[in-house]
Amino acid sequence: MRARLIAVGERMPGWVAEGFAEYRKRLSHELPLELVELKPGLRGKGRDDARAIQDEGAAILAALPQDVHAIALDGRGKAWSSEDLAEQLAAWRMGGRDLAFLIGGPDGHAPEVLARAEQRWSLGPLTLPHMLVRLVLAEQLYRACKIAAGHPYHRG
Repeated sequence: MRARLIAVGERMPGWVAEGFAEYRKRLSHELPLELVELKPGLRGKGRDDARAIQDEGAAILAALPQDVHAIALDGRGKAWSSEDLAEQLAAWRMGGRDLAFLIGGPDGHAPEVLARAEQRWSLGPLTLPHMLVRLVLAEQLYRACKIAAGHPYHRG
């Protein structure tokens, strides 16, 4: 099983890129993780934010392989503990499909993306910078793999 992180936004700050790269390397044997960065929709004075969301949604859907299990990161989604995520990971493995985690732009996901997603995952009630979400997601996937393997990394 492989995972793809499809994220709106480009050029992570150096410290986020380093952290993400570290967890991506740690995951390479258990859950190879590919990052696909998409250009944000145009926003600003005289621009239509709804159009930006629609453009971002179209780009996410275009980057999404056909037969993947898609999980949208969404504040209105279900919050999972690390143990819950390990259980989800086991269920996803049993399903035999690759995974795609979707991070939208600053205004969230287009309705079409949410409709395509088979699950919605909330990282909790805090609002996090979207670049930081990439790092948190990679670390939590690594933690879930370690929980599933009975490794002492997780001491929750």
